[in-house]
Amino acid sequence: MISILGISAFYHDSAAAIIIDGKIIAAAQEERFTRVKHDSSYPYNAVEFVLKFSNLKLSEIDHIVFYEKPFLKFERLLETYIAFAPKGFAQFVKAMPIWLREKLFQKNMLLNLLKEHDENFKNENKILFSEHHLSHAASAFYPSPFEEAIVLTADGVGEWATTTVAIGKGNNLEIKKEIHFPHSLGLLYSAFTYYIGFKVNSGEYKLMGLAPYGEPIYIDKIVGHLIDVKDDGTFRLDLDYFNYATGLTMTNKKFHNLFGEKPRNPKNQQITQFHMDIASSIQKVIEDIIIKLARSLKQEFGLPNLCLAGGVALNCVANGKIIREKIFDNIWVQPASGDAGGSLGAALALWHIEQNNPRKINSNDSMKGSYLGPAYSQEIIEKELGKNGAKFDVLPEEEIINKTAEDLSNGQAIGWFQGRMEFGPRALGSRSILGDARSSEMQKNLNLKVKYRESFRPFAPSILKDDVADWFELNIDSPYMLFVANVNSNKTIDMSEQQKKLFGIDKLNIKRSEIPAVTHVDYSARIQTVYEETNPIYFKLLKKFKEKTNCPVIVNTSFNVRGEPIVNTPTDAFNCFMGTELDKLVIGNCYLDKKKQNPSLKKDYVKEFELD
Repeated sequence: MISILGISAFYHDSAAAIIIDGKIIAAAQEERFTRVKHDSSYPYNAVEFVLKFSNLKLSEIDHIVFYEKPFLKFERLLETYIAFAPKGFAQFVKAMPIWLREKLFQKNMLLNLLKEHDENFKNENKILFSEHHLSHAASAFYPSPFEEAIVLTADGVGEWATTTVAIGKGNNLEIKKEIHFPHSLGLLYSAFTYYIGFKVNSGEYKLMGLAPYGEPIYIDKIVGHLIDVKDDGTFRLDLDYFNYATGLTMTNKKFHNLFGEKPRNPKNQQITQFHMDIASSIQKVIEDIIIKLARSLKQEFGLPNLCLAGGVALNCVANGKIIREKIFDNIWVQPASGDAGGSLGAALALWHIEQNNPRKINSNDSMKGSYLGPAYSQEIIEKELGKNGAKFDVLPEEEIINKTAEDLSNGQAIGWFQGRMEFGPRALGSRSILGDARSSEMQKNLNLKVKYRESFRPFAPSILKDDVADWFELNIDSPYMLFVANVNSNKTIDMSEQQKKLFGIDKLNIKRSEIPAVTHVDYSARIQTVYEETNPIYFKLLKKFKEKTNCPVIVNTSFNVRGEPIVNTPTDAFNCFMGTELDKLVIGNCYLDKKKQNPSLKKDYVKEFELD
């Protein structure tokens, strides 16, 4: 038996993963344990979890692999400073001490941190390093259901690479092409995230969610000034408009003058039509570039399958456009495409590439529905709830499913906590807030009264796999909520001429389909297809809801409030339940009614988390 521990840390979304003989055993993000969103610190708790779940001590682990190479990253820092000097001195001075003190000697630092798990761990030769983009590519290809595939990775930046193309065949994975820093799709999108007033490395999904409310009227300015895109999708940025290479912000005065406004201050400035149009424009530019890249790669390499990884792969609208264009026969996206997934990819790269071990291909994929995190026994659930003063009924599974389906059909918002926690940013029916997709009020209510976030934010539909074709224009599986497709025209409601003239957020309250709570203003939806094999109890709930309502679609959003990581423990779930306007909480076989709880347990929960 060969065990490999993968670690990602020190930038954002720290995580740990364990594979044994090439099989994915467990993976988790540090934020779920520390309750610090996008936690970048050493993932002590995540490592503890994957070790415990695997029933291994750290000293028993055969190899430990970090997801990137710090010396290469340091090389980039130095060369960037030299290239732009004297610009960037402030950033250089800020970054240098921590590099000289810690990061250059990361192997020694990791050794000391790892010893905290097991005093018998002393062999520093077990600590290895992968390249950032190779870790991403490995995380996408090796768990995929494909014997061979093109692997496209796009993110902010790794060591040097920002966009890479790899070819995977069997157990072999080789990077063929790279685009290097400072030219980056991820950083371009993050620059606009910053400009709109959202937090970088956190709010990019907000930018994507805002885009449908605007018109792409600034495309010409973006492609005419900010980025030069070739026919094959390769690109170069005009760095005169950006500050990220040399400064402590993403954009500069020249960028602001181009669009005529300074960056939005989220503390005192509302989102306007201008910001919606900016969001729409950059989203369209990114989509067009991804499509061009996909077409040129298909033409060059001729393979029918595409795998995606890196932060840009979480742009599910762009992913959906690739499907709609029918460039590839099959597409698979790593559900933890960001840096968290690098922990898993680093371990898989070592197993298959460095050690040349054969690959076992699962016809669906090898991510087990991405339910790779902690689970809690019924005994522990009851003990934690009791300790928190919760009042609950313990019911058999059949009654749990029946009551929850009934509550949903009556328009109630449900906290749903079952089985193993998800790995990656999407709640997939284990740590979810659920609602009735048929409700015209559900999107607004969940955003404002439960999630405490911006009203424009869309929600995703969960749907039984066999019912997808009846409701959506999607012909592939979407278990990880990473593809956007249109709602079928026979389920949509045409807008009146007067409604078509509305702008921005005014579009939000227009009923556009039979499932308005999950239908975006452009008649699309971010779909999760649900399978009995990977999540049997969630599958049963959807089936029961369909029996009661003749609708196989429910709202599924992550179990948290704005600024909070997805809940991990029963205590996390109860606190969120009592700090929001959720009606019911279902944890394991425990059923909780808000009306029956002690009112004194309610707290001003939202202020516990920094707004993202």
